[in-house]
Amino acid sequence: MIDRLLGRAELKERIEELEEEKRHLERRAEAEEERRSDAVADRQRAEERVNELEHRIESLEERLDRAEGTEESLEFRRVTDLRGARVADVLDRFRAVESDDPEGLLTAYVPDADALPATVADWFGDRAGLIRRAAPAVVLADDTGAVSAALTPPIGPDPFDGWDDAFRLDESWFRPTGRFAFAVVRSDTFALGVYEGDERVAFEGFTSEVKSAHSKGGFSQGRFERRRDGQIDDHLDRANDALADVSEAEDVDRVIAVGERSVLGRVRDRADRTDVSDATGKPEAALDDAFRDFWRVRLRAL
Repeated sequence: MIDRLLGRAELKERIEELEEEKRHLERRAEAEEERRSDAVADRQRAEERVNELEHRIESLEERLDRAEGTEESLEFRRVTDLRGARVADVLDRFRAVESDDPEGLLTAYVPDADALPATVADWFGDRAGLIRRAAPAVVLADDTGAVSAALTPPIGPDPFDGWDDAFRLDESWFRPTGRFAFAVVRSDTFALGVYEGDERVAFEGFTSEVKSAHSKGGFSQGRFERRRDGQIDDHLDRANDALADVSEAEDVDRVIAVGERSVLGRVRDRADRTDVSDATGKPEAALDDAFRDFWRVRLRAL
């Protein structure tokens, strides 16, 4: 009675309403925080799958090209992945081909589908679409039609094309030669080897603690992302220092860096060549896997 007379009842009811509204907003905030955390985790998992999806996309694009026109409906006679000694064997076979005609053998490097030289387009005619699909590739052909192939080089040269009495196949385009550095760079893993040909003569590697997902509770999503970004920055600073040291201290011909697309830009200035790689695991194992995959040569019979 006294509470009602003094207006306290209305105030208490209003307080209860506000407290209920507060609890409702807190529940909404918690749900939103969980959604944001899940979104970050999903994004991180998606980044790890980029390389796998790229291969699938390439395959689907080839199927789409074949479905859209007569030119693209042509098939490669054979597609083979070559590694190690098999690369050397195949290169030696092509080098053994010679012509008495000083313009009997055609070699060309086609860097992409839009850079097809006229010599290649004229010779291959309606099969030129296969070369567009194979690019980047070193294209080989002879004037009898006995040889017709495209090789995907790990390290492409500057574009060229021309007829000669022998195929132009530089070893350094396809196989590890000389003394060079090869590194794997991920957001939490770094591995660096110095090689003489295909033999590793020095190794350095480390991992860094980088939070992979925001736990439910604890500090805010924004703070989590800032902390994670800082951990990645520190890790990449160490990677850059290691690459700089090997360039200065070792007598290397070139530096090759492979790894996650999202971090390669941070080390691009330290490398002569970069490429995406999905190699994972401990530093030394990741380095071995990435090295083997990088020096793969794809042979397509046209």
